[in-house]
Amino acid sequence: MRVLTDPAPKPTEPVGLPKPVPFRATGFRFRNHPVVAWSSVVLAVLVWHIGAKVQDDSVFLPRPGEVLEAFVSMWQSGELALHVAASARRLLMGWGLGAASGFGLGLAIALNTYVRAAAVPLISALFATPKIALLPLFIVWFGLGESAKVATIAIGVFSPMVVATYSGLDGVDRRLVRMAQSFNVPTFRIVTSILLPGALPALLTGVRVSGAIAIVLLVGAEMIAARYGIGALAISSGSLMRTDRLFVALTLLGLCGVMFSLTVSLAESILLKWR
Repeated sequence: MRVLTDPAPKPTEPVGLPKPVPFRATGFRFRNHPVVAWSSVVLAVLVWHIGAKVQDDSVFLPRPGEVLEAFVSMWQSGELALHVAASARRLLMGWGLGAASGFGLGLAIALNTYVRAAAVPLISALFATPKIALLPLFIVWFGLGESAKVATIAIGVFSPMVVATYSGLDGVDRRLVRMAQSFNVPTFRIVTSILLPGALPALLTGVRVSGAIAIVLLVGAEMIAARYGIGALAISSGSLMRTDRLFVALTLLGLCGVMFSLTVSLAESILLKWR
């Protein structure tokens, strides 16, 4: 009779220290990659240079070197400073007026039901209206001076800031507000300590979007009635077939957009550290 025996157990491997698990909860945090950023710029200029060389027509597409020569010439003559100063003044005045008034109305809409009922339909209608179409009306009202251009920029910035403000305030967790009210916290303290900090990401997004809109409206306003300004430089250069000067104006507009975006990004990195 055979006796069944269990097979000999295999020698167990010594238990070592556990392997470290990499940290995966990055929360989609982004990091700066300056090499990649500058590489994209260099690649774009290279493609531009190759396209201009193949085309071989400086009127149709000037080379980057020709645009740089036009930039240096305009800078040395002082013409470029006049255009940039005029546009910067209109942009800051129009954006500041529109953003401040839009923030004020958005705050009132978020805090008062009667203001919301009265203003939201009007803001929705204004938001869908092409703002550059209002420039002829502002010229009739204010004349060909600076007021019409500033008003066009301000009205274009106004409605996006209103929507961003009251949408951001509406998105704040209402349980925090109710808890503060249950402890008899004053309304002003609730607004400054709970609502505005919670709505700050939406507010900065509104600032970013309204800044881009302001630059677009600035160019449109200066193309119609202005002697100095980046938009005036663009339309006059196009009329004279000076595409090298036209590309200088387009480059300046791109730099305005980049500088505004970097400013908002810096504000986000300072004010939104808690994220």
